[in-house]
Amino acid sequence: MAEDLRDRLTKFFQGHVANPVMRRLPIQTLLETTGRKSGQPRRTPLGGSRVGDQFWFVSEFGDKSQYVKNIKANPNVRVRLRGSWHNGVAHLVPDDDAREGSGHCRSSTASASARSAPTC
Repeated sequence: MAEDLRDRLTKFFQGHVANPVMRRLPIQTLLETTGRKSGQPRRTPLGGSRVGDQFWFVSEFGDKSQYVKNIKANPNVRVRLRGSWHNGVAHLVPDDDAREGSGHCRSSTASASARSAPTC
């Protein structure tokens, strides 16, 4: 019950306060997906790590994240890194243990991770 309340408060804060501000910062990394219902671009601020031609990130809420649901519907994405946009195809890796597996992502709350291979 407490975890559900924490998740709801976190999602509200991210959706209504943090994300709108972070999207405007030119240095913030953004993931752009296509809305699975609207077909409109959806931009989500996130953190992650670029490794070669791949960008690894972890979904805080796993399969419950809206951008993960959008990736399942359409894996074509764009990633903004240091102000430059890169096209890619996201690959969900739900069995990846972010704490052990890739070594690129670190999170104890993630149940899903994804990667995209941006064209640079």
